[in-house]
Amino acid sequence: MIAELRVRDLATIADVTLQLGPGLNVLSGETGAGKSMLVDALALLLGGRAESGLVRPGASRAVVEGAFDVPGMGLRKRVEALGLDLDDGRVVVRRDVSTEGRSRAWVNGSPTTATVLGELGAILVDLHGQHETESLLRPDAQRDMLDAFAGAERERAAVAEAHAMAEALRAEETGLTQRRDEVRRRADYLRHVVSEIDRAKLKPGEEEAVELEVRRLSQAGTLSGHALRISEAAGAADEGALAALARADRALSTLERADPTVAPWRELLDAAFANLDELARLATDYAQEVQDDPERLADLERRRDVLYGLFQKHGAGSVAVLGTRAAAAAELDLLDTADLDLRALATRRQAADAVLHEAIDQLSSRRVAATDRLARAVNKWLPRLGLPGGKFRVALERLELPHAFGQETAAFMVQLNAGLDERPLAKVASGGELSRLMLALKVVLARQDHVPTLVFDEVDQGIGGEIGVQVGEALAEVAERHQVLAITHLPQIAARADHHLMVSKVAKRGVATSDVAVIHGEDRVLEVARMLGGSESETARRHARELLARRESVKA
Repeated sequence: MIAELRVRDLATIADVTLQLGPGLNVLSGETGAGKSMLVDALALLLGGRAESGLVRPGASRAVVEGAFDVPGMGLRKRVEALGLDLDDGRVVVRRDVSTEGRSRAWVNGSPTTATVLGELGAILVDLHGQHETESLLRPDAQRDMLDAFAGAERERAAVAEAHAMAEALRAEETGLTQRRDEVRRRADYLRHVVSEIDRAKLKPGEEEAVELEVRRLSQAGTLSGHALRISEAAGAADEGALAALARADRALSTLERADPTVAPWRELLDAAFANLDELARLATDYAQEVQDDPERLADLERRRDVLYGLFQKHGAGSVAVLGTRAAAAAELDLLDTADLDLRALATRRQAADAVLHEAIDQLSSRRVAATDRLARAVNKWLPRLGLPGGKFRVALERLELPHAFGQETAAFMVQLNAGLDERPLAKVASGGELSRLMLALKVVLARQDHVPTLVFDEVDQGIGGEIGVQVGEALAEVAERHQVLAITHLPQIAARADHHLMVSKVAKRGVATSDVAVIHGEDRVLEVARMLGGSESETARRHARELLARRESVKA
């Protein structure tokens, strides 16, 4: 529900705040006072297109702010699903439009996009202004209305779930068939890959070991000589390091006897002995191992050539090549299992199709049963809403293939006047007729519609008298379950309002400026009197009081 709407520097509006309440809220005022501009401001706030021409002359930007109370956990979860946080069940939305046409938007103080505003608006407000009523013309919107009237939410959910399952299995079946056929075309090549890699008896990381051994054998003489020199330098010969340490050991023993404080040096000397001895041993062993072996070197070079050949064809390194082999083997395994798997998938898909068709049949039955009931319910309202020759019908057309929404389209067909051919709603209705048709639908669907706020503009176009009274009653009936905001020129409608707001326009500093005020008591009598005949005579005021009293008696 819209709790408050504030508009600043938008077209003729300088700074206006609308305090709205539950039930029927009516905006009245002279033609051109700016009533529809307030609806345009609401549309802008809820994701409508931003244009530079919206900004009031002399201002740098237009600002629209709205506070919305979100009733019920269902609606709150839908709002939170958009990634928006609720503050004690309330959403505060702001949108700025600059003179260059750039816009920014916030929800509860956090930046957001016009797209998110549009999704939020679809949850909170059903807007039927001079341009937005076209939503009624969309086939999906008409189908949704029929399903809401039919109470087919459970059946639609079952169809959507069954359709998703059947399509997933069909996609899996198609994908497996394509992979199987591709493997069949490549089978000879895949077998060659597996055979070639298997013959090579490749081991992970083998190339590093081969390359290292090749380098050692190709420089065996040089490497062995260096190792022997290390062994000799560390060895126990007179000129070796171990011999020098032996002399140091004798000197340290003598020094220890004279000065026991040098005893910790013994540990360092012993460690040096051990390390040098180990170094000498390792260098000697290495020198003995690294010997010229032309035959081994030739074998290793041939092995290296084999490995590099595999790497060039099947992957950069032994791990990659073995991965290629595993992938090729897995594809070949697919040939052995694909047909069996496809038969199993076909069985599951056929079962899913059966579930889908059963769910579709149940949904279709709901829709077929609801079409006549919806038509009868709407047709009862059309004469009362100024369409005496109007006839409404819902046409279902079976589709060739099932969809997530079922297997038929729904089209609203109308005959607005006797003797005229029935045609789709989109091709026959004017703005006022469309608004009244929407109103008839909203009255009928009030129990199923979960959008908290409905906005009607032009709903009274081309009507008056007793029909205006009926339109007012229809709006009041919808307002029993929703917040309704209606812009009207008819006193019959204005008199039914729970909250009456009057829009006026005056010149301020040479610029036309719209203002709005909630009116009560005698002010409301005067406004209804003006709407009755453009005057505030005693006769008009008496008639206005009668209209307002009729509302009170109906309420009672």
